[in-house]
Amino acid sequence: MPEKLVHLITAVRPNFMKIAPLSHALRREPWARAVLVHTGQHYDLNMSDVFFRDLGLSAPDHNLEVGSGPHGEQTGQVMARYERLLMEERPDVVVVPGDVNSTLGCTLAAVKMGVKVAHLEAGLRSFDRTMPEEINRVVTDAVADLLWTPSPDADENLAREGVPPERIERIGNIMIDSLEMLREVIEADGSRERLGLDERGYVLTTLHRPANVDDPAVLARICGGLCAIAHDTPVCFPVHPRTAARLDAAGLRGTLADCGVRLMEPLGYTSFMNLVFGAKLVLTDSGGVQGESTYLGIPCLTVRPRIEQSAAALRGANRLIDSAQVAAAVRDVLQRGMPRSSPPPLWDGCAAPRAVASLKRFLFPAEQAAAGTPRSKRTA
Repeated sequence: MPEKLVHLITAVRPNFMKIAPLSHALRREPWARAVLVHTGQHYDLNMSDVFFRDLGLSAPDHNLEVGSGPHGEQTGQVMARYERLLMEERPDVVVVPGDVNSTLGCTLAAVKMGVKVAHLEAGLRSFDRTMPEEINRVVTDAVADLLWTPSPDADENLAREGVPPERIERIGNIMIDSLEMLREVIEADGSRERLGLDERGYVLTTLHRPANVDDPAVLARICGGLCAIAHDTPVCFPVHPRTAARLDAAGLRGTLADCGVRLMEPLGYTSFMNLVFGAKLVLTDSGGVQGESTYLGIPCLTVRPRIEQSAAALRGANRLIDSAQVAAAVRDVLQRGMPRSSPPPLWDGCAAPRAVASLKRFLFPAEQAAAGTPRSKRTA
């Protein structure tokens, strides 16, 4: 088989956990040459470089150094810089993960130049077009050639939108591959012990979405809820750079510290997951953390009006709340608990091998046809 060049796009924390297992799996294939392209959308050390190190990823082959900026500017910068790279190095396929601006920017640059695109974590919908991520998801799925979905609801969303079934393949949640790949390292990390936290004795929170942190009134309500919780239960809060800036601007950092909320710098993957493993409850607005807590059976409260993963996919382990409900909802879960069930189908740590097999069928249709294997195979 001739060697095929595969560009793997990374940009932000969740992307790294999705791309790492696929990168490792592709590098074991003699027909694939995997090239890592980092757009630079996250440029803070603890939000980027640490994750590369934790996940065993080599330094990016290319860094577009886009940095932060408004949505249109950032997406445009990604398009322009990735297009220039494609002119110099044309891959056989581009793999774009998730739903961030880099996902859309790289997809548009590639399809305009006739380069095939595979979307990793396709088909998720919040049905809220006010969310920039929803626009990124819908447009990427509309023009990508191969759509890898994590759950049955994602398949159903794409079918409703008229996507041909041969473009859709369910591979499962690839972030679980990263978790299982590093489970022993995570469990041995020792972050809980260093912080003096008792297992199942604290609430872990993460916040970064504009709807929660950009409006000072909303952010103040959430902080008030965290303070109320901290009176009774330790609250650990690794602070995203965006959130840190908003807390400082609103004068809320001191308020949280004074009421006992443990503010800390962003953590690397293994340290953060060590805290997730031991948490009694997770309070978040992160899609990735929702999935990880669901898989681990840890109660999760999500401060969002709607999410892209359906309640059926998350199997009752996740509850949506608004910013005014933080304290009451946390106390309710701490007292009464939440339903626990088995992980969704194909959330088993084997999504990356399924993606590699799918990509091989996609890139070598003649060979697969000769072997009697269909080019695209839906996974039940």
